[in-house]
Amino acid sequence: MARPAPGLPGPGAGPGRRSQDPARGQDAPVPAPTSTSSPRSSAQSSSQQLSLSEHSLAQLNAANEKAMSVAARRAEKAQKEAERERRRDQAQRRRQQRQQQPREQQPRPPQRSKRYRLVPAADGDGLRKVSSGDEYEDVRRSKTKATKTRTRRKKDRVVSGPTLEKGGGGGGGGGDDGPGGYDGADANRSRGGRAHRRRPPADPAKGRMSRRKMIVVAVGLLALLLVVLIPVGVLVIGKKHGASVRSGSSSDGNLRGVSPSDIPAAAKGSMLDPFTWLDTTDYNVTYTNATVGDLPIMGLNSTWDDHRRANEHVPWLDEAWPYGQRPIRGVNVGGWLSLEPFITPSLFEGYDSKLGIIDEWTLTQHLGPAAAAQALEAHYAAFVTAQTFADIAAAGLDHVRIPFPYWAVTTYGGEPYVGQMAWRYLLRGLEWARAHGLRVNLDLHALPGSQNGWNHSGRQGAVGWLNGTEGAVNGQRALALHDRLSRFFAQARYARLVTIYGLVNEPKMSSLPLDTVMAWTGQAIALVQANGLRATLAVADGFLGLPHWHGLLASHANLVLDAHQYIIFNDGQLALPHAQKLDFACAGWSAQMLQSVDPATGFGPTLCGEWSQADTDCAPFLNDVHVGNRWTGSLTPLDPAAAAITHPVCAAAAAGAACSCDIPNAAPDPTTHLVPGYPPAYARWLRAFAEAQMLSFEHGWGWFYWTWDTERAVQWSWKKGVLAGILPPDPANRSFTCADGAAAAVAWDGLAEGY
Repeated sequence: MARPAPGLPGPGAGPGRRSQDPARGQDAPVPAPTSTSSPRSSAQSSSQQLSLSEHSLAQLNAANEKAMSVAARRAEKAQKEAERERRRDQAQRRRQQRQQQPREQQPRPPQRSKRYRLVPAADGDGLRKVSSGDEYEDVRRSKTKATKTRTRRKKDRVVSGPTLEKGGGGGGGGGDDGPGGYDGADANRSRGGRAHRRRPPADPAKGRMSRRKMIVVAVGLLALLLVVLIPVGVLVIGKKHGASVRSGSSSDGNLRGVSPSDIPAAAKGSMLDPFTWLDTTDYNVTYTNATVGDLPIMGLNSTWDDHRRANEHVPWLDEAWPYGQRPIRGVNVGGWLSLEPFITPSLFEGYDSKLGIIDEWTLTQHLGPAAAAQALEAHYAAFVTAQTFADIAAAGLDHVRIPFPYWAVTTYGGEPYVGQMAWRYLLRGLEWARAHGLRVNLDLHALPGSQNGWNHSGRQGAVGWLNGTEGAVNGQRALALHDRLSRFFAQARYARLVTIYGLVNEPKMSSLPLDTVMAWTGQAIALVQANGLRATLAVADGFLGLPHWHGLLASHANLVLDAHQYIIFNDGQLALPHAQKLDFACAGWSAQMLQSVDPATGFGPTLCGEWSQADTDCAPFLNDVHVGNRWTGSLTPLDPAAAAITHPVCAAAAAGAACSCDIPNAAPDPTTHLVPGYPPAYARWLRAFAEAQMLSFEHGWGWFYWTWDTERAVQWSWKKGVLAGILPPDPANRSFTCADGAAAAVAWDGLAEGY
């Protein structure tokens, strides 16, 4: 996300440029396998690090609980595959036997019984049976041995392969639905009932074999757990008690039919081995080591469909988008593949501040390779899903900006980042965007060495890209990255999907020589366009100020200037009263965009790649981990060269009133999703402030909101904002307009200036 907002523009003159729509063309198909299925600164708060002796046992217990599910899943995977094959053979034999029987002797198909659930009765005595149609009858149950027996039998009805094998389902098995399948359970319920379950196994030897098998599996599982738990226990030592590594559950249903023996020995355990993936949902799990641009195509299908659109008002993907004529209305999926502490604070909380865990570098360094990989993949799999892209399209948005870091492609010696894991999730995210007709702005959010020294570049601190002793080396590394990436995304499958391609996110131009940055940018443009990438290339304004871009890069075509506009990282704008902030959003940013988009006075094509409706910097960790904020005068920067802000900055402070973050940080109601802590006037103002910005940025190419979702920060989440009523359900239908004097004309009764 962005930092300081540029000032109001001044006049300029010079040559302009035109931006071309992305050309269409057919390249060679992907050789994929056949489808099978503000500078922000801060200071650390101090607290005493907990000792190993106090918490090592609790940490090991927590690690054990996390590791057990992983170990159990891996230990049972081969057994489950063999079990599925056995059940398939049984089902096939039964089908053949039925076909050989006379028609009148063939068994009737099972009749599904009505499904109920038991809940406490209305009078508090006994239970009641509730059907799916909300019909119920009270069921009186006494606590007798017979009741307990019936309860056990009821539980046995949710059957699995082993249960059926022991005789619980008569001749039934899971069938083709696998263990515990819905059809298998219902077949067991209708075939045999309780009396049938009382019978012992038809073959006692078979029952004994099952018990032997269970003992062997249990012993093997115990041995595997010991191997896993010891290193995991070591990895978590040093982490403060109560701060757990996020974990996710595996989703590997589409691995059925794929055998571990299909994976070459040399690839087992590598990133190309789908049996090592936490989540295989919507991936093609057929093994391939094919690459394009020296980047793997793992997980992709060989076909795709671009005849999709986000909503009925926008062009289909296989049609051209008229950039500059139809505004972009998009959103970022920030904090997903490039971590940002204020978006997912749970990943950074609970550590002793003396450990200095403030960004992805320090987090992964502290966790170590194994625990970092586990934590990051759990986050990648859970924070953004297929439903995310469905919801984005349903919200009336038509573009999505996907930030990703360079370590999704490669890492360099000594770096602690989890390398290349994010690449697979990026590829799947692109296909999810395609499925919902969303065009993509692909943003390389972090460059080697850090282009700005902010936490979302991976490492807080010095700017090491094009700057310092390793600046030139990191500049060449960044060009090599774009060489590989542009060759990959020049494939025909991305020609209509990835329509905007970002070269670098938020370079800190105040710390970089302009000539050096322009020279590198020119090289990058020539390189990726020579590789056949037809997407419009986004050039970050770097907070240089939009008027200063007039005449720059004028010899290059098919570019768009990417400005990030926030009112909260500029002390002067932050201190404005609400009415003046709204007026600035209408008049100030409209003037900037109109000047910049005109080649006679500005760069030419311009969009707003990041913005927010937040009018304070109150969100925890927004200015870095544990550093406070400008609003209440509690900002203590990590950078020793930066000055602390110890006086409140809100408009009320000038009159001696207090500035508070309680209302801006109020949490939504978990049921209604509204924010009870927002006074009605404040909620109305927040929506007007957002809609004023949309109008201003649509004087150019349009906008991408920062961001789709956060764990807690309502004013930084489009999803939460819509649910809370402070963002429009449909961004094309807005209620506020920036007519002359509109901000002053609205009655903001009850709107205080201290929040």
